Amino acid sequence: MAAETLKSTSGSGGAAAVRRVLLDNGALTALIVLVVALSALSGDFLTTDNLLNIGVQAAVTAVLAFGVTFVIVSAGIDLSVGSVAALSATVLAWSATQHGVPVALAVVLAVATGIAAGLVNGFLIAYGKLPPFIATLAMLSVGRGLSLVISEGSPIPFPDSVSHLGDTLGGWLPVPVLVMAVMGLVAAFVLGRTYIGRSMYAIGGNEEAARLSGLRVRKQKLAIYALSGLFAAVAGVVLAARLSSAQPQAADGYELDAIAAVVIGGASLAGGTGKASGTLIGALILAVLRNGLNLLNVSAFWQQVVIGVVIALAVLLDTLRRKAGAAPVAGASQGGKGRQAVTYGLAAVVTVAVVGATSFLHGGSSAAANPRIGLALSTLNNPFFVQIEAGARAEAKRLGVDLTVTDAQNDASQQANQLQNFTSSGVDAIVVNPVDSDAAGPAVRAADKADIPVIAVDRGVTKAATKALVASDNVAGGELAAKTIAGKLGGHGKIVILQGQAGTSAARERAQGFAQGLRAYPGIEVVAQQPADFDRTKGLDVMSNLLQAHPDVQGVIAANDEMALGAVKALGSKAGKSVQVVGFDGTPDGLKAVEAGTLYASVAQQPSQLGKIAVDNALTALKGHKTEQTVKVPVKVVTRDNVAGFSG
Repeated sequence: MAAETLKSTSGSGGAAAVRRVLLDNGALTALIVLVVALSALSGDFLTTDNLLNIGVQAAVTAVLAFGVTFVIVSAGIDLSVGSVAALSATVLAWSATQHGVPVALAVVLAVATGIAAGLVNGFLIAYGKLPPFIATLAMLSVGRGLSLVISEGSPIPFPDSVSHLGDTLGGWLPVPVLVMAVMGLVAAFVLGRTYIGRSMYAIGGNEEAARLSGLRVRKQKLAIYALSGLFAAVAGVVLAARLSSAQPQAADGYELDAIAAVVIGGASLAGGTGKASGTLIGALILAVLRNGLNLLNVSAFWQQVVIGVVIALAVLLDTLRRKAGAAPVAGASQGGKGRQAVTYGLAAVVTVAVVGATSFLHGGSSAAANPRIGLALSTLNNPFFVQIEAGARAEAKRLGVDLTVTDAQNDASQQANQLQNFTSSGVDAIVVNPVDSDAAGPAVRAADKADIPVIAVDRGVTKAATKALVASDNVAGGELAAKTIAGKLGGHGKIVILQGQAGTSAARERAQGFAQGLRAYPGIEVVAQQPADFDRTKGLDVMSNLLQAHPDVQGVIAANDEMALGAVKALGSKAGKSVQVVGFDGTPDGLKAVEAGTLYASVAQQPSQLGKIAVDNALTALKGHKTEQTVKVPVKVVTRDNVAGFSG
């Protein structure tokens, strides 16, 4: 039968050989198809700067995924790597900048933090008999919580000597790409050349058989999860270096990207299969996809749909490959490795040839007639920022400007990637609403270096030059909100404060304004302050909980209208009667609640005007005209008395 199979394979011709190569390398095939398609669709994709951007954007996910590969090969799961990355980076920045610990020792502490978190995971799984999902889910929460506790919810500047990890060598080669390559080689060595690597495959293939054969499974699991923690710590340091600050909310959700990269790369969640090269390809697929969708100006909402579909198709292709019997046998010989090298070489040649051909599609294209402006928003899951987008789009349409909008989903790293994509694609100007003022700095400096004018809207950018800041004063608005609630209560009463998402500049500045405004009213007692992350549902839950401890509360200040509306829902019939609620932003739903009387007031920022004025200033700067450094859009307290005549 073996002879017949060999004969059938050898006699099948070139088409069958190509089919075999494609089936044997499902992830690689998907990557090639993506590269070719995006090269054909966008003339900005196949540039040196953009390809380096893709490498940088894949780096953190890839390093995390290399660590997760160890766990998945051994039939485990690690949901904590994103939180462990953030915690490790926070420990480094906190110890080095706030406590004077030498940077070298601070780096050791960061790595030790990652290893310790991994050991705790391994101990709970191996000796506590907890399912890996539960143990690492618990560490996800613990790690994120400790990061917030250590940083007190605010970003911590990163040491300059470590921040160089986010720079380039020779002015062109990004250091994160080098780190990714080194960690990939380490992962490949561990999996293919070490005792613990062989143990991972044995445990993943059949844990009971591995134990009966004399393998110390529990100790091996400790080492496996410790390795995952180590790689997470390295990823966290690289991410923080890119952002020049340790963000307590950094890498949120990255564990899912890491797991997706491993599975797309050909590993099985059932264990026993997986390799570092496949994981790297999986991480590159995610980075190429996000980069290409940005360049093609695909809606931020549709991007999530497309990414999910591509992940499903990539895994489906791998499933078909397995059913077709195309998977190579574990423990391939040197000949098998040689065939793999030939496969990768063939893939590179095919990709270069096809991409080179498609580049002719764009070679003779002329420059766009209309100015191109990129608008990078912190989130589009909040009505306030949706209104900024609406104002910007309306003004861009009126002025004949091509506007590309991206949604960072409150992820500073994702926004840095989007800003880099704008820069590499050669937009004429950029408008940025930073997730975090410090984290946006490096990407904005890169745009400045490329002579692309940058306008900041709603929040400023630190350690980088912008042509203008179009914003209302969050601190002044916070003071106004505090004075409004105090005035309504007659200067006496108990209130609670619902804070925004920890670590964001808007949350910090509005909280500062609340505190400053309340100093003039000693009769106002703040009985509780809790974050509700600018989210209506969380505002409802947090307010419901606070009412159990403080049923006699008489007022609520919320750092945005969404949380205020959640508080109104929790208060029920008390809202607007025995309990007064003041929100912030002047969103359409907030203004309706003001009109109905359930929300006493909203400190309105006129977000559509922010978007409109930002586009105007971007076009002014693009034409080489001088802009005002700070353009203030006045805030206004909107109550039932004046809501009818107010327009945001």
